[in-house]
Order: sequence, then structure tokens, then C-alpha cells
Amino acid sequence: MADRRDFLKASLLGASTLALAGQAEATVSAAGKGDSGARVISTWDFGVAANQAAWAVLDKGGHALDAVEAGVMVPEADLKNHSVGRAGYPDRDGHVTLDASIMDADGSCGAVAALEHIAHPIQVARRVMENTPHVLLVGDGALQFALEQGFTKEELLTPQSEQAWKEWLKSAHYQPSINSEVRDYGKTGMPGGKDNHDTIGMLAIDANGRLAGACTTSGMAWKMRGRVGDSPIIGAGLYVDGEVGAATSTGVGEEVIRNAGSFLVVELMRQGRTPQQACQEAVMRIVKKRPNASKDLQVGFLAMNRHGEVGAFAIQPGFSYAVCDARRQDGLLPSKSAF
Repeated sequence: MADRRDFLKASLLGASTLALAGQAEATVSAAGKGDSGARVISTWDFGVAANQAAWAVLDKGGHALDAVEAGVMVPEADLKNHSVGRAGYPDRDGHVTLDASIMDADGSCGAVAALEHIAHPIQVARRVMENTPHVLLVGDGALQFALEQGFTKEELLTPQSEQAWKEWLKSAHYQPSINSEVRDYGKTGMPGGKDNHDTIGMLAIDANGRLAGACTTSGMAWKMRGRVGDSPIIGAGLYVDGEVGAATSTGVGEEVIRNAGSFLVVELMRQGRTPQQACQEAVMRIVKKRPNASKDLQVGFLAMNRHGEVGAFAIQPGFSYAVCDARRQDGLLPSKSAF
């Protein structure tokens, strides 16, 4: 009986995957004739403002790497954003720890994880890439490096974030969950509110066809001290290959890490999938492996190939992404989803 149930479950999943495949079309096509070809995309609604900062670089003929760094610094500095940067919610011990990664088209990359007291981890990640032989620095070592590079040590726990943490301590319940929808403390331990997202991932292609990407987050609220998600892991939260394309992720980082998600999306594009098809196939692989948990999880992928074509797909509805180019300055689009 168990074998028969497993067979039926696999058959239904396969059928749903095929049905979804029929819907999969590139949401944003390549740039039109006469356009520079430059484009920047990013996750969530706060990506609109981030894209504007990145576009200010791209519109002047700047490098995609400079654009994504400048772009994600906007939500890192936003005191209303409690999932990225200096206003991020703390871990269960009250420490705000930040993760970030940055990657260029030639495979150059840098990242920091569990970094405290530095408001712009993406800048430190770029310094790791350019000024060290390493890819990833973590914790106290990452902070030491940042201070040696001239960054200023700051207290990142804002009064609002501290108050939210103290409210959470009353129940101290924690469960990684969808955090792009309204939730309450009692059920999941995650803070409520329609703007409670988790990560900004940004991908850009410049007028010279150069790709780059960046990803930055404060991670899950009330996480265990030392927990690191997918955002600073090259190949999980971010991956860029100048010959193929780039991808980034959002949602429950553990699931992305288990599947090397962003690398998978890029490799699927290498095999001929469109960005939309690649994101969908990567999501459905997670759903297949976690059929009992998938309805309680959110993972989304956003991708762009070397021609500037864009695609996105998520497990749950609610994931949106922002697009900015010569024709579209503040576009916010909904992603298709498995459920």
C-alpha cells in the first residue's frame, strides 16, 4: 500500500509539474531594439527603490557589479525594513547578525555571514572578494576584517526591533515559515505584517552585457545564534555565470542550500531552459523532495539570462519581483507559483 501511495503521489506531482510547465513563459523578454540592453531585477517590493539606485549606475554606462552593490545598500539602510540590514530583527539572543554575498560574471565572489555591528554587509562582501584570497568570512573574523578595512562599528539593534524581540520572548515560539504573508506571534513565532519579507537578491546586466548579482539579509527573525541561511552561500542564495546567466533566491534558506538552488537554476539555463522554466524546475524539485512540508514553506527563485530575459517562480503565491530598464522604471510583477 505504501508503495502504491508513493507511486500515486509521484504521478500527481509529475502531472502538476507538466501542467505548470505549459504555463511557463518568460515574464520579461529581452530588451527592445534601440535599448541599451541594461536591466536590473530584484526580489520583493522594496526592490523597486533598490533598482532605482542600481539604475542610476547602469544608465550612465556603469558596471553591473557597481550597480548591484549600490542597489542593495538601499534596503540595508532602510530603518523600516526588518529583514535586511541595520534594522533587521535579531536572533533569539537579541543579536542582529547580517549575511551578504556578491558575484561577478567571471566567477569572482565574496561573502560575509553572521556579521555584527556593520550596517552594509554587501560592501564588506565586496572587499572580501577584491582584497582577500577567500570567498567567505564569518562572525568575529568578518567583523575584524571589516574594521581593518575602515568600516565603522555600530549598534544595529533599533528600538523597534528590540521591542519586537521582547514581544517574541513572551512566547519564544519559533518555526521557520512563510514570511511574506501576515502572521501572528502565537502561531509561528514570526512577526506579522504585510511587509515582513526576508531577503533582497538583485541581478543586473549592463550596457556591455556584463552580469553581476548581490544578495543581503538579516536572516530569519529569532533564529538560533550562529544560524546562516542561503544568502551568503555562493551557489545557494546567489550564482552568476557570465556565459549563461544569473539567479538568486528568497524564502527558507535551508531548503535552498539543500538543493544548491541558484546554481541549479543557472545550470538549467545552461541546458537550454528559459529563466522562467529554470526557476520553475528548481522550485518543483524542492516540492518533490518535501511534499509534506512544501505547503508550509516558501522558496522563490529569480533569474536572468545573458540576453536579459527574466523569469521567476515560487512555491507559494505572494512572491513579487521588481524590474527596471530603459522602458520600465518601477515595475513590480507577481511571480507564478506551484500552489
